[in-house]
Amino acid sequence: MEIYSIGFTQKSAEGFFETLRANRIERLLDIRLNNTSQLAGFAKARDLAYFTARICGAEYRHESLLAPTQEILDAFKKQKGDWNVYCDAYVALITDRRVEDQLDREEFSKRTAMLCSEPTPEHCHRRLALEYLESKWGGFEIHHL
Repeated sequence: MEIYSIGFTQKSAEGFFETLRANRIERLLDIRLNNTSQLAGFAKARDLAYFTARICGAEYRHESLLAPTQEILDAFKKQKGDWNVYCDAYVALITDRRVEDQLDREEFSKRTAMLCSEPTPEHCHRRLALEYLESKWGGFEIHHL
């Protein structure tokens, strides 16, 4: 099984959707806390649901279980917090939520891409979420688009 991750920042709509299509993504799993922001451009939830279906033939789903809390997000983004502190707080959160038991692993047999805003996975919770799930479930490869 392969699971993908993608960020939309610094991508054009064309580049974003062509990347999903080229990788035959069947499900876009949005793990942002705030998916309706005016700053999101083409990546607002309602637009993503439409474009993902029309352009890629894929489904869109928002999964708040994998989103950080506002407090964790603010401590890192607004207060310019330390990345390692953010990582620890986020992993503790999804551990407490027992996301590996709450999510249906079988749903990930569809070619899934986890979505967040960061352009690369190095400082994004989508990478942390995928690494956490891989450590709990095993048996899949992570690909960052």
